[in-house]
Amino acid sequence: MITREQIPAVLDHPVHDRRGKKIGDAKHVFLDDATGRPEWVSVKTGLFGTNESFVPIHEANLVEDHLEVPYDKDMVKDAPNVDVDSGGHLSEQEEHRLYEHYGIDWDAAWQDANAPGAGGWAHSDREQRTGTEMEADTGGWEDTEPRLDAGIGTGSEGRAAQEPPTADAPPGYRGPGADDAMTRSEERMHVGKERRETGRARLRKYVVTEEEQRTVPVSREEVRVEREPITDANRESAVSGPEITESEHEVTLHEERPVVETRTEPVERVRLDTEEHTEEEPVRGEVRKERIEADTPDEPGRGDRHS
Repeated sequence: MITREQIPAVLDHPVHDRRGKKIGDAKHVFLDDATGRPEWVSVKTGLFGTNESFVPIHEANLVEDHLEVPYDKDMVKDAPNVDVDSGGHLSEQEEHRLYEHYGIDWDAAWQDANAPGAGGWAHSDREQRTGTEMEADTGGWEDTEPRLDAGIGTGSEGRAAQEPPTADAPPGYRGPGADDAMTRSEERMHVGKERRETGRARLRKYVVTEEEQRTVPVSREEVRVEREPITDANRESAVSGPEITESEHEVTLHEERPVVETRTEPVERVRLDTEEHTEEEPVRGEVRKERIEADTPDEPGRGDRHS
C-alpha cells in the first residue's frame, strides 16, 4: 500500500503491470476524503500520453523507480473514462464503475476498511485524527460516503493541499503559511515520432524462356553444266584419253545451315536502395488548461479579470 510520504516518488514515474510491462507514467494521486490515504493513481497511456486511466493503488507497491500494480496493462487501458476536471473529485457513480471494472466489491471493501480494531485501516486512520479535523474535512465520519479528493499532483487541488508540505513535496503543493497567490497550470502538447515498418521490398530472380528470331545468310552449291568447243588451247587435253569409252565424273555439293548456340553472359547488376522523403503532417491533440477567475466588487471601470 502506498503512503502519503511516498506520493512524490510515484508522481511522473513509470507504472508497471503485474507482469512487469510498463503501462505509462503516473500523473495524479487521488486521496480518500475520509482517511486521507492514497486510493487511486491516474496513469498517462497511449502513444503520446493522450489517455489517462485510473488504477487502484491500495495493493500497489513501489519497486525501485516505478510503481507496480496487481493488474494487467490491457485492463488498465480499458478502464472507464472519468472526468475529474470539475472539483477534482470522483463521483460515487464513477467510483462504483471503476470498482466494478477492477473486480473489487464496493460494499466488502468499505466494510473491511471500517472493521473495528486494527484490521480496519480506515478506522485506524480515523482514530488518529481529532474530532475537529474530521468535522472540517468530511462533515462527520459516519454519514459520509467514501469519495476521492483530487490528489497531490500538478494542477490538482484537494484536501491534501491543506496538509503541511514535506521537503520533497511535488509541484502545486500548498501548505499553511503559503502566500495568497494561486498557481495556474497548463498541459503542453509534446509531439514525438516513432519509426514503424510499412512494408518490405525484395528482389526475386526467376527464369523465363523467350523465342528470339534472327535472319542469317546461308549459301548452297548447285550444279551447272558447262560446254566448251575444242580449240587449239584444249585440244591436247581432249585427245589424251581413249578414243571411244565410257566414264563418270562426280562433283560434291555443299550448303550452309544455321546453327544455334547459347552462352550465358552478364548483362546488368540490380540492387534495392531506399531514399527518404520528408513531408509535413499535422498532429492534433487535446490539452487541458486551468483558468482563474477573480470575483471583485462591481466598481465603475472595473470588472472581473480572467487569466
